[in-house]
Amino acid sequence: MSRTVVITGATGGIGLELCKRYLDHGDHVIAIVRKATDELTELGTTVIEGIDLIDASSVDQVKEKLNSKTIDILINNAGLFENESLPLSEDDFESIRKQFEINTLAPLRLTNALIENFTTDSKVAMMSSRMGSIADNSSSNYYGYRMSKCALNMASKNLSIELKGKGVSLAILHPGFVITKMTNFQGDITPEVASWGLFKVIQNLTLENTGGFWHSNGETLPF
Repeated sequence: MSRTVVITGATGGIGLELCKRYLDHGDHVIAIVRKATDELTELGTTVIEGIDLIDASSVDQVKEKLNSKTIDILINNAGLFENESLPLSEDDFESIRKQFEINTLAPLRLTNALIENFTTDSKVAMMSSRMGSIADNSSSNYYGYRMSKCALNMASKNLSIELKGKGVSLAILHPGFVITKMTNFQGDITPEVASWGLFKVIQNLTLENTGGFWHSNGETLPF
């Protein structure tokens, strides 16, 4: 049966490839973006354009356009990746603030706004990073990204506990070191390969394993 899948940050990289995976699976995909690209619209997705996920009124627009439509899978994929190291400048602190807004508050805001659109067996996927793992940090730097993803992990764990009572499961995901514009096209895995792994992890998500933190290769990661 066709599912309704909502994906943020879908204009390129991992988000675009996830759109392809779910479309290939026969699902209805709704992409939430700032500005649509030809590649995205040509896929046949439904596009909600002009959305700034850190703005409350903009998120309200998403809720209004979705109305009472049931969301089977919500994938919070949009993110910002910057690098800061000591000594931190005022520009660095501004960068850190922006990453918290986009990487932590935006997915929490959108998920909160769409709670009434979830039903029993709905799933939420939070695109985090192992760089947000305290236990896994051995290289420092990237203050904003690490801190914002760590905070996202805590918000996601909270959500998983509260949403479980509604029959909604949640996965916290690390895609891998993916070759995208965000990483300046450095990495060791393509967006296509990462998307297949993420697709499988989400498929295997249940209320029994809700709140887990997984690599796209299926490995369980430490918080």
